Amino acid sequence: MTTLRLRQPAVAPPSDRSFWLQDIGAGTATEPLQGNHRADVVIVGGGYTGLWTALRIRELAPETRVIVLEADLCGSGASGRNGGQVHSWFAEIDQISTVVGLEEARQLCADTVASIAELKALQRDGTIDMDLRLDGWLWTASSIAQEGAWEHAVAMAAAVGENRFRRLTADEIERRTGSSASYAGVVETNAGTVHPAKLAIGLRDLALARGIIIHERSPVLDIETGRTCKVRTARGMVQAEKVVLAANAWLSALPELRRHLYVVASEVIATAAVPELLDSIGWRDGASICDSQAQVLYYQRTIGGRVVFGRGSGNVAFSGNFGASFNRSPEHDRDNVRELHRVYPALRGVAVEYDWSGPIDCVPEHVPVFDHLRDHPNIFYGMGFNGTGIAQTPIAGRILASLVLERKDRWSASGLVGIERRMSLPPEPFRYLGAKLVRGAVRRKNEAEINNRKADRITNLLAGLKPGRRKQ
Repeated sequence: MTTLRLRQPAVAPPSDRSFWLQDIGAGTATEPLQGNHRADVVIVGGGYTGLWTALRIRELAPETRVIVLEADLCGSGASGRNGGQVHSWFAEIDQISTVVGLEEARQLCADTVASIAELKALQRDGTIDMDLRLDGWLWTASSIAQEGAWEHAVAMAAAVGENRFRRLTADEIERRTGSSASYAGVVETNAGTVHPAKLAIGLRDLALARGIIIHERSPVLDIETGRTCKVRTARGMVQAEKVVLAANAWLSALPELRRHLYVVASEVIATAAVPELLDSIGWRDGASICDSQAQVLYYQRTIGGRVVFGRGSGNVAFSGNFGASFNRSPEHDRDNVRELHRVYPALRGVAVEYDWSGPIDCVPEHVPVFDHLRDHPNIFYGMGFNGTGIAQTPIAGRILASLVLERKDRWSASGLVGIERRMSLPPEPFRYLGAKLVRGAVRRKNEAEINNRKADRITNLLAGLKPGRRKQ
C-alpha cells in the first residue's frame, strides 16, 4: 500500500486571476468536501478534462457514482485562463501521426471536428452560454522565417482527404485581423474562439444537473492506494474503486509522471474594451489568430471589444515545482505588451487592464498521453495538452471514461494510451538548466527572426533542441 502525495495549489488572489475568471465573477461555489463518503469514481481536478470525463462516464454508465474534487473553483486552472482558441487537431496531424500512426491521427483529428460541433450544439440549445464564435482560426506568418510553417500539416491533412485549410492573401489577413503584421497564412474555417471560463462553469453546471457530485475548494492532500483508494482532503475523505487524475500541471508531483512532463508558465494580457477602435481598423469578428514563432503569439477580439493576447514564453518550473510566482508575471507581461504594440500599433494608447500567468502541462511530443499509474491499475490520468485543449479534452474524456469503465473500444485502444512509448526527460538539475538554455536561445532566435535577421549559429543550435513545434 502506497500513499501518493499531491502538490498543493497556490490559489491566485482575485486580482491575479485571468480576465475570463474575473469577467464571470465569483459566482456560487459548490460546498467543500466534509466527512467521509463513498463513490465508484473520484476525479481529481475540475477543469475541462475532469468535467468531460465525468460527463462521459455518466453517459456510458448512468448508475456510476462520480465525485469530482476541485482544489479551487472549476476552471481556475488552465481551463479558465487560456487564450480561448478553438480549432481542430488537423494543425497537429503531423505530430499526432508520429505517436499513433497516420490513420488514427486522421480519426482523432476528425474527432476534434466533432467536438467543435458538440460545443456548437451545447450553445445553440442553450445548455452552455460560452460565447462560441466559429469565425475561423488564422495560422499566419509575420516574418520570412515563419513562412510556410503550416505546409506539412496542410499537406498531410489533404493527403488523407481532409481539406481543412484555405490559403489567405496578405490583403485578406489584414482585412480580417486589422493588422498588417502577418502577410501569409491559412485559415481553418470551422474554428474560432470561446470564453474559457464560461465554458468551464457551464460544464460544471451541466455535470451537476446530470447527478455528478462536485466539491470545489477541496484540494486533495494524498491518495492511499489499494483495491479501494482513499482520497483525502483537509476536511474529508472519499473511498472509491477508481481514481482519475485530471490535475494538469499539478501531476508533476508524481515522480512516475514527472519523467515525461515539464511545466511552463503561460502569459496572457487583456486590454480595455475598445470596440469602436477595433471596428475602425477592420477587426470585427471572433476569429482566433496565431503566428508561427516558436514562442507562438495567439490572440482574439472578445465579444466586448477587448484584445486577449498571449504568448508561449513563460518560465520553466524546476522539478515541476511551482507556486504563487506562476500566477502572475512579475514584469506584468511586458513582452506581450511590446508584441501587442508591434502587431497593433493603433493600440499603443490603450490600457492593458489584465495580465495573468499559470502553469501548463507539457510533454515532449506535444501530444497528450493517457494511462494508469504503473503499480496502480485503478488510478488513471491524462496529461500533456500543451495549451491546446478546448476541442481536445472532450476526446480526453472519452478515453479516460473507457479506461475507467474497462470498455474495449477504440478509445481505450487508442495509441494515445501508454506512457512507456513516450519520451522520458532528463533528470534534474540537467532538465531545468537545459530548458533555461533552450528557452533563452528560442527567445533570441525569435527576436532576430521577427526582424528578418538570422540568429547566430549557437543560438540556432540550442533553439533546435526545443521539444515539439508550438503551443497555444
